[in-house]
Amino acid sequence: MHWIAWPLPPTPTDEGPHPGRAAPAAAGPRQPLPQAPHEHWWALQFTPRVARVEDEALLLEVSATERLWGGREALLAQLQLRSPPWLVDAVAPSPEPSACGTQPTPFAQAPTSLQALALLRLRLAGQPVPRHLPDGLPLHTLTALHPHLPSLARMGCRTWGALRALPRDGVARRLGAAVLLALDRAYGHIAHNHTWVELPERFELTAELPALATSADALLWSASRLLSALQAWLQARQQGVLALELAWRHDLRRVDGVAIAPWHALPVRTAQPTHELAHLRRLLAENLARTPLAAPANQITLRALETAPLPHASAHLLPPDGSSAAGDQEGEAWHQLVERLSARLGADAVQSVTLLADHRPECMQRWQPMAGAGPVPASKVQQGEHAPEAVLWPTWLLRTPQRLAMQGHRPCYQGHLGLLAGPHRFDAAWWEEGGSKPEADENGPGERSGLVQRDYFVALSPGAGRVWIFRERLAHAPAGASRDRWFLQGLYA
Repeated sequence: MHWIAWPLPPTPTDEGPHPGRAAPAAAGPRQPLPQAPHEHWWALQFTPRVARVEDEALLLEVSATERLWGGREALLAQLQLRSPPWLVDAVAPSPEPSACGTQPTPFAQAPTSLQALALLRLRLAGQPVPRHLPDGLPLHTLTALHPHLPSLARMGCRTWGALRALPRDGVARRLGAAVLLALDRAYGHIAHNHTWVELPERFELTAELPALATSADALLWSASRLLSALQAWLQARQQGVLALELAWRHDLRRVDGVAIAPWHALPVRTAQPTHELAHLRRLLAENLARTPLAAPANQITLRALETAPLPHASAHLLPPDGSSAAGDQEGEAWHQLVERLSARLGADAVQSVTLLADHRPECMQRWQPMAGAGPVPASKVQQGEHAPEAVLWPTWLLRTPQRLAMQGHRPCYQGHLGLLAGPHRFDAAWWEEGGSKPEADENGPGERSGLVQRDYFVALSPGAGRVWIFRERLAHAPAGASRDRWFLQGLYA
């Protein structure tokens, strides 16, 4: 397992620094930010195993997901890139600036969650990391040991390794079994059961405004934090929003003697599923600009009314959405490419296959020019519905069934054919001729010569491998002709 400890900004209830956390810089105290469960949803886009340690840090277990991000280093880079700006600004910066000149968020990683948290506390306090890990970690970096730090200091015990070297029976009697349990969890000898951060099924967040909002800009500024939470919720669920609603509560009940509703709701819709914060903020700003405020607002609520899965990157050679495979470049739309190729090469040179609701193998699909081809009616297509025997159908059908030679009563194709599976019977569509029954062709199948039955078999040819053949049984065969004829219908890859 591999754990990453990610710091959280201080909360308004903090009366002092966290254990091991450095005091604010002398340049001035940072404004504390309120902590709520939705403040941590952004981390769920990287791994579903996210735990919160009070108001100090997030613990992410990434061993099962780091490969999906291109490796551990790529995952850490994405964490730095996608962490909320309000979080980066509120956490004490690293003493070493990044290559781009900005201060990266300090973090720590280790094989266990408690080791990662201990290393994060050292880094935030500006203390050096011990050479030998985890034995060299100071005792104050383990929360369970805080009540016993004075006693351990008098015993000359200052590191995890020193405490671990003491007799376990004596430690349990003097300090309690909880100390040994925490130490075993820190070293990974006992599993640590965390309470994971979970997403609600529906998104709805309410926030009290720090001051009365009397304009659209003030409402938009207050809603920006909720939009960030909505983006994190959507990213963790791999969805985009199609409709959202911003509602605000009026601080007054009457204006100039006229009663007003206590709440006003503003619905906003998008053309396609999206979780882009800038786009959602622009849409909300445009709608708020056209909505007059009946009274000052003191509370807002943001709801996601409709969501849909986000389209993933296409694996097709020619992306159908007109964008590049990576989705970051503009390109020619698929239908425009088809129209241009059809005009250049001819309509018959660019064709597509259309599925038909027909039980006969040669009539299950139809090739037609793509240019100008309209959608096939739903009654003519049954997508996802296949007969059980479809697993035996070949990958390639002959354009016209080929009559097979016979040796005695055995069909031949590059040698004697051995039957492997079958028969499966098909009835030909004699009704398409309106009851007419022309004579059967001597060399071709007689599906239009009255009632015809085909018995299909999977056969093995010495020279061609597995083939798909059928035996045709004519109800009205010509005089002197055999009622049973064999044909080659398909080949297997």
